[in-house]
Amino acid sequence: MFSATLNNKTFSVEKTDKSLKVNDQILDWDIQWISDRKIHLIKDGCSLDAELVGIDKTEKKLQIKLNNKISEIQLKDRFDRLLEELGMTDLNQSNIQDIKAPMPGLILDLKVAPGDEVKKGDVVLILEAMKMENIIKAPGDGVVKEVKVSLKQSVEKNQVMITF
Repeated sequence: MFSATLNNKTFSVEKTDKSLKVNDQILDWDIQWISDRKIHLIKDGCSLDAELVGIDKTEKKLQIKLNNKISEIQLKDRFDRLLEELGMTDLNQSNIQDIKAPMPGLILDLKVAPGDEVKKGDVVLILEAMKMENIIKAPGDGVVKEVKVSLKQSVEKNQVMITF
């Protein structure tokens, strides 16, 4: 299952072997493939031409032409949605301000102190959650301003642990 956002509306999409569901409704459209990038759709007597114009695999975006109007579709798979639920969607930003706990847990090890310079990907702390050690890395380059947690401290989800 994945979600697709088109014109600020988000749709839940589920594909099975036999059907395609959009927002838990089976898609009952007459679909004719014209080419590998073009389809013709008929729903409730209305006709629609759709053509795939471009794909950005890194950003998971499709650019499509619907009846000669170009629109963009943002796709999110189950992993993207899980990262959102864990509060980890902004980790790719290089201008970091703070690191928040992605889940409740216990601080096992602190690898940085105030004033330390970190590069993207450097290990800053180890968080134990559900009996697993989770390595928390710096999402971007920066200088540690404050470490707001201590060893053996319990943290809650989204609690600020380190500020930059």
